[in-house]
Amino acid sequence: MSLSASDIARIASLARLQLVPDESERLQGQINGFFELVERMRAVDTAGIEPLAHPVAAIEDITLRLRDDVVSEPNNREANQRSAPAVEAGLFLVPKVIE
Repeated sequence: MSLSASDIARIASLARLQLVPDESERLQGQINGFFELVERMRAVDTAGIEPLAHPVAAIEDITLRLRDDVVSEPNNREANQRSAPAVEAGLFLVPKVIE
């Protein structure tokens, strides 16, 4: 896929941009270069390749350093909901806004 000069003019118009001819040609070349890169990436056969959790994992064995999931603050639900106009079963009740 590649864009023509009229495509660039339409995109610029939709974006409310005023491009001079040099800018339009440069932009057309950059966008078409991007599309060429995407097409080359789509052409690569990735069947049977597992996705990486981290880009460095392709080079070396890496383990992610994740902290333990522990509670760090007390449950203050009741204190936080005291000022609410309407509460039910621990949930804030609000007026219906969608008809």
